[in-house]
Parts: sequence; C-alpha cells; structure tokens
Amino acid sequence: MRGAVLVAIAASIGNLLQGWDNATIAGSILYIKKEFKLDSEPTVEGLIVAMSLIGATIITTFSGPVSDWVGRRPMLIISSILYFLSGLVMLWSPNVYVLLLARLIDGFGIGLAVTLIPVYISETAPPEIRGSLNTLPQFSGSGGMFISYCMVFAMSLMVNTDWRVMLGVLSIPSLLYFALTIFFLPESPRWLVSKGRMVEAKQVLQRLRGREDVSGEMALLVEGLGVGGETSIEEYVIGPANELTDDHGATADKDRITLYGPEEGLSWVARPVKGQSSLAFVSRCGSMENQHSVPLMDPLVTLFGSVHEKLPEMGSMRSTLFPNFGSMFSVADQQHKTEQWDEESLQQEGEGYASDAGGCDSDDNLQSPLLSRQTTNVEVKDIGQQHGSIMSMRRNSSLMQNGGEAVSSMGIGGGWQLAWKWSEREGADGKKEGGFKRIYLHQEGIPGSRRGSLVSLPGVDIPEEGEFVQAAALVSQPALFYKELMDQHPVGPAMVHPSEAAAKGPNWPDLFEPGVRHALVVGVGIQILQQFAGINGVLYYTPQILEQAGVEVLLANIGIGSASASILISALTTLLMLPSIGLAMRLMDISGRRFLLLSTIPVLISSLVVLVVANLVDMGTVVHAVLSTVSVVIYFCCFVMGFGPIPNILCAEIFPTRVRGVCIAICALTFWIGDIIVTYTLPVMLNSIGLAGVFGIYAVVCTMALVFVFLKVPETKGMPLEVITEFFAVGAKQAAID
Repeated sequence: MRGAVLVAIAASIGNLLQGWDNATIAGSILYIKKEFKLDSEPTVEGLIVAMSLIGATIITTFSGPVSDWVGRRPMLIISSILYFLSGLVMLWSPNVYVLLLARLIDGFGIGLAVTLIPVYISETAPPEIRGSLNTLPQFSGSGGMFISYCMVFAMSLMVNTDWRVMLGVLSIPSLLYFALTIFFLPESPRWLVSKGRMVEAKQVLQRLRGREDVSGEMALLVEGLGVGGETSIEEYVIGPANELTDDHGATADKDRITLYGPEEGLSWVARPVKGQSSLAFVSRCGSMENQHSVPLMDPLVTLFGSVHEKLPEMGSMRSTLFPNFGSMFSVADQQHKTEQWDEESLQQEGEGYASDAGGCDSDDNLQSPLLSRQTTNVEVKDIGQQHGSIMSMRRNSSLMQNGGEAVSSMGIGGGWQLAWKWSEREGADGKKEGGFKRIYLHQEGIPGSRRGSLVSLPGVDIPEEGEFVQAAALVSQPALFYKELMDQHPVGPAMVHPSEAAAKGPNWPDLFEPGVRHALVVGVGIQILQQFAGINGVLYYTPQILEQAGVEVLLANIGIGSASASILISALTTLLMLPSIGLAMRLMDISGRRFLLLSTIPVLISSLVVLVVANLVDMGTVVHAVLSTVSVVIYFCCFVMGFGPIPNILCAEIFPTRVRGVCIAICALTFWIGDIIVTYTLPVMLNSIGLAGVFGIYAVVCTMALVFVFLKVPETKGMPLEVITEFFAVGAKQAAID
C-alpha cells in the first residue's frame, strides 16, 4: 500500500497550500490595512479576505463535470498553476484592485484542490486505509497554516514588514505541488476505466498496490460504472464442495454456485439460504429491531451497520475463502492469449473479448478476461462473432462444473468478494431464459460446526467437521448490461465495452436515481450542518479569549508587539489541532466515520454551552478566562477529529463513479456558500445578539447535526466504493417501500 500512501501525501499538498494561504492573509491583512488606509473602508478589507471564497465558489460550480470529462489529474495540475500565478500577482500588487484579482485567482486554485483532492484520494486508496488517507488533507491544511503562521510571525518581527512577500511566498511551495502533479501523481484508475482506458488503469493500479495481480480490482472498477439498477440482498452458506450438502437433493445442482480458492484443486460451493426475506441478514443481526425502536432511523443506516456489527476475526477460513485482493482465477488453467482491451486498440477475436494484456507480456498482464462465461448443464450453442457493441463471454473449461452454476470470483478488499454467475430458468412460454448476475459477497458468520448458529437455517445441512461461513450477497445486473441488446438474441449475457459506455459521458438523469438522490441528501445535509456548527465563529473569537486569559499580556512583557502576538496566538491554536488530527487518522478506519461523529459532536455541544454560560454569568476574570480557553481548545481538538474531515470523506465515498464529479461539486458548492454566509453574518450576529447568542445558535445546530448523523449517516469504513454505492441504491429503495 506504499504507493497509495505516497500518492495521497503528494495530492494533499494542495490542501497544505490552502492552509498556507489562509494563514498568510490573516497575518498580512494587518499591514495591508495600513498601506491602503482601509480602516475607513471595512467593505474593501472584507473583500480582500473573502475574494478567495468567492473564487472557490465560482469554480466549484463546474469543477465536477469538467473533472468527469478531462480527468482528476489535469484539474489538480491546473490548481497548482493557479496557486503559482496568484502568488506572483500578489507579490506584484501595485494597488487594491490587482490584489483583489490575485485573491480571486487564488480562490480558483483553492476551490479545485478542496473539491477534487478527497475524490482523487478515495479513488486511488484501498478500502482498508481510505479513511486514514482521506484525513491527510485536513492534517496538511492545518500543517500548512502552522508553518505559514510561523513564517508570518518571523517576518512581523522585522523592522520593515512587507506583506507582499508574505503573500508571494505561496508561489514557492506551489512549484513543488506543480512538479508532483506533473511527474508523480497518476490519473485516477476509476476515471480511466470509465473512459475505457483499461491498459492505463491496470498499470496505475499495479503501481498503487505494489503487485502485478490487480484483476479483482480491475473487475470491480468496471462494475462501478453502473448507476441504479435492480439490486437484491441474498444470503448464502459457503463451504467446501465435498462437505456442504443440501436436504433438497433434487435441487442441489441447480442451486449450487461454485467458488474457487487460492489453492489449486480446492473448490467451495455457495448455496442460497431459502425461506428468508431479501433483508433477512439485517433482521437476523438485530438491526431491523433497532430501526423499529427508532422510527425515523434510515433503513440505509441499519443496512450498513449490519455489515460492521459482527465482523469475524481474520481466521484461517477467511484468509482461505476471502483472500484480500486475491484473484480466484489463479487456480484455473488460464488462456495465455495476450489481447488488448482498451478504447484505443480494441480487438474482438472469435468468442473472446480482450482483457488488457498487450505486446509480448503474458505473466505481467491479466491472463483471463475480467468476466468469464461459465456453462451449465443446459445445452448451449457456440458463441459466434458479435456486433461491436456486444462483449462475448469466453468459456474457461477449467472452471466448468457438471451441473449447477459456476462463477468467476475475486477478492476486492475489505473482506468483500466479487463474483458472477450465469443462471437459467424456464420462461412463461417454456423456453430457456438466461440471466447474467454480478454478486458482491461479504462473510458474516464465524467458522464453526453444525452445532453453531447456522444449524437453524432452513434447507441446509452442515457437516459437523468442516469449515463454512455465512455470507451476505448483493446481487444485480452487471454494470454494462443493456437489455436492448438482448433483442439481437445473443447466446450469453449482452454486455458493452467500457469505451462504448464512456462515449455517452455524464448522464444527468442519473442524479435522480434513488440511490444517488439519497446520497446527495446525506452529502449536502452534512456539509450544511458542518458550516453552521460554529468553527468560523470560534476561530474569530479565539484571539479575544486568549487575550482575556492573559496570553497577549504575557507576550507583551517579553517584547512582542500586539500584531506579532496575535499571529503567534493563532499559530499556537493551529498547533493544538495537529495531534488531534493524527489521532483521527488512526481511528478513521478502526472506529469508523459514524462513531467519530457521534463521539465528538456531543463534546462540541458541551464546549459551546460552556462558552454561552461563561458569557452570561459573571464568574470573575480568571474563572471566565480559564473556562473559555479550555472550551475553545477542546472544541478545536474535537472538531478536527470528526466534523472537520469526515463530511469531505463521506462525500467522496458515497457517489457512483459516473456521477461522482458532479455530485461532489454540488456538495462542495454547498460548503462554500455556507462558508460565505457564516463569515458575513457573524459580525452582524455579534452586534445584534452578542457572543452568548451566537454560541447558543451554534450549539443548537450541533444538536441538529447529532440527530442527523444518528438517523441518516451510515458507516462506510473498509468498504469498496462500488459496494457503498450499491448499498445506497438498495437502502433508498427499501426506504421507499417502507
């Protein structure tokens, strides 16, 4: 995972530049006011600070669709160029108007970075550490603020302080960012797959994962191209082929699905659990009972929660049956046919469509197609040459079984397994009808014996000695399946190549799919609540609180002026955030996003209530200063652990690949508009209702946020992005039924 970590660190430098800029403008505005005599023109002063917010808001409106069109990496390159140009213009700035223009350009760079870096990291990081890596932007932003505050403080101690140099220094680190985006950062593999550039996507994944075999994840990325579709939740019992028996002997072959493990000759079979509803595994875990006790609880939350409630330990069965990122093709006789599967040089030869191996490579490339057609006990005609829009499924003789259904299966990370099956049934007219299904499998039970919890399951007889697991399965049509193609009567599933689907571009009606719409409610809602939770107000009030605590007086006694003291106080405040963000990085993929939010938001509420009480009740100067200082420090530390990074992390995880850029832009636009509203209304609110009233409103908003998170925000830790979006689709439809 070293490659993914280094890429995430390099990408997060864009957030470091944002934090750097925030700190330099906060320090340099003191000197800008003196030179341009802005004491009598507070509107211009406010514009200088806020122009970057305006620029970020403007560019965010189209950054998402453009990134879906041209890619994530080109947008990050443009961001670094904008940072560099804004630094040069600020260094020159002969008057206020040029300075305002420079701040606007700077805002463009900030908007691209803040919007797209979380998306980029989510699309390149493995599920197991995606949360930790996506906390890096928060850490980098705070780190950039601290470094910049230290620089500005040192410059403020000089006899002739030059604010132009303070602001212009931004160009130096932006050059480093530019070099990294050009020479080090790869394009997002998910975006490459969405455009049919399979060879490039595979090469990027091999670099990010540090191994040659990435066939499982490549197949997952192809499946992630779908939006909507019919998805059902089923339940299977999985065990060794020679041990798992069925008391419905006549239907044993028909219902059996064959999986292949990493050891040659070792096969496993999966049998559906009969007599249970589509959400049986949720109710069995007790989640549905929890939902009934909380009437407004979103079914989506309980659906996600059921996956995380009783995760088994990493025992021998799990490592054998569900190898992380392993390919179950490895035990089969592979056809070492090297073919090109890429939009630039797509080849269709006979009955096989190419994987993505090219040239003379064999072992270094995928040795089998990502999807393999498996024959059943039903007579099947030979698959002939298909039209350009149809992918034919190549038979893999070594995976064929006499009777039953066979699947190709791959590990995709986070304990999830990707499989496909070809099933047939008799239609109303008595003719055989085929169906090609994709399955996401997730182990639920802990290996045991027939005396365990699975003995009560109907229709399944588990042997006493032998390992087996219970698995939940998300079953749906493959992402590139088109019913219209069935009119051409192909033998086997009708599929289209990713490059054919990519030509369609972003499909705006996809935004109204139930799962996408549901995800937008979660993403936009949590962004609004984050902005109105009070972080800007507390930051604004911090220097005054620390001044009351005597910090500024102490600094004055050692010869530091008021302007320098204010900057140093802000630097110390920022420094307090870094250990808390580091702890959040550690917990993000262990405790989870939802847990951190539900744990830290009550502390935010308590801190704000203490600030309200401290400003309403006369407690004496010392007690007031101590309570205020402690409350502010606790508020900062808890905010950067939860409500600071998690909204952006969630928004980068919950949308399908095809509309992820558009949806993240909608959420980011909400963020920037909320930021502008809070920034401009804060002085007005301070004058009308005072500090106690402002912090009281913030406490109410945090309480609303706590309720919203509890009822609406699911836990997404450790789950592949494609599985998350599939769960949103299922949860949205379940909510509509309820």
